[in-house]
Amino acid sequence: MATLARLQARSKSIAQQYYYRNSVVDIFRKKENDAAIKIQSWFRGCQVRAYIRYLHRVATIIQKRWRGYLGRQQYQVIVKLAYYTMKMNLYNAMAVRIQRRWRGYKIRKYCFNYYYLKEYLKAVSETNDAIREALEEFAEMKEREEKKADLEREEKERDYQARKMHYLLSTKQIPGIYNSPFRKDPDPWELRLQKAKPLTHRRPEVKRKRSICLSDWLACTSARSFPRSGILPPIDRKRCQGPFRDISEVLEQRYKPLEPTLRVAEPIDGLTEARAQLQKQEWARNVNDNMFLPFSSYHKNKKYVPTMHLSSKYGPDVYGTQHFRDENPKRWICNKIKLCLILET
Repeated sequence: MATLARLQARSKSIAQQYYYRNSVVDIFRKKENDAAIKIQSWFRGCQVRAYIRYLHRVATIIQKRWRGYLGRQQYQVIVKLAYYTMKMNLYNAMAVRIQRRWRGYKIRKYCFNYYYLKEYLKAVSETNDAIREALEEFAEMKEREEKKADLEREEKERDYQARKMHYLLSTKQIPGIYNSPFRKDPDPWELRLQKAKPLTHRRPEVKRKRSICLSDWLACTSARSFPRSGILPPIDRKRCQGPFRDISEVLEQRYKPLEPTLRVAEPIDGLTEARAQLQKQEWARNVNDNMFLPFSSYHKNKKYVPTMHLSSKYGPDVYGTQHFRDENPKRWICNKIKLCLILET
């Protein structure tokens, strides 16, 4: 009983000690947990930064190799263009020299040849004189023909007038207006009236009735001899009065062509054609048709094109033994003295 009493007396202090120890343990546990998290975060950060540095270094190497390849390709294109330009300039200079010589010879031979030009102008003047004389003769002939035609036309008109005025001819009893007794000589029209014949009017032809005989009737009874009905003559009647439209406008409105609908006018495969046209436009905007596939074996079958300094026989100079800008005539493409003389000429 004494032991139980002692334990009951010490129970409060034991509870306080237990609570104190647990609180101290929790504090130390939290500090250890924070320290472990900090160590883990620092280590993981070091790992990620190291991996990122590795990726950056790998990407830099890939970019360096790719940009170097593109630069070498562009340099080869520039070298080819420079070579082609230099060759074309040389060819143009040679062509200009040939053209200059030929044009000078042609001008001296044909254009500014005095004797040839003198003979040519003499021949031209003779030809012009002959043509001018022929044209003058032709003009005189045409004028004579026109005068003759006018005289003939006037003579015909006078004859026609004389035939129309034949009733004015003089008779034995009554003198005409052109044969006045107060004149010494008769008028020339009086003589013309005497020579002319009076103008007579044609009588209208009278259609005679055709007599029908038996042979004609028998001929008409055959199957192929029936007369066909001709076009009836127009009826002479007055035109209708009123604000009517023109007959051409009415016929145009009546017989105007059909206007098809949009569905009939447009082709059936219009959508397919539009898609094909859109694909062509998208394909035309692409700079390079070859897809870049770095993680495949697509580029392994492509033939390797060596660089300029590896494929040519002209290697790099060894610096340090000679001066920087030395001249080596053995490596010149052509003789510079001859090239300067050609360019000066």
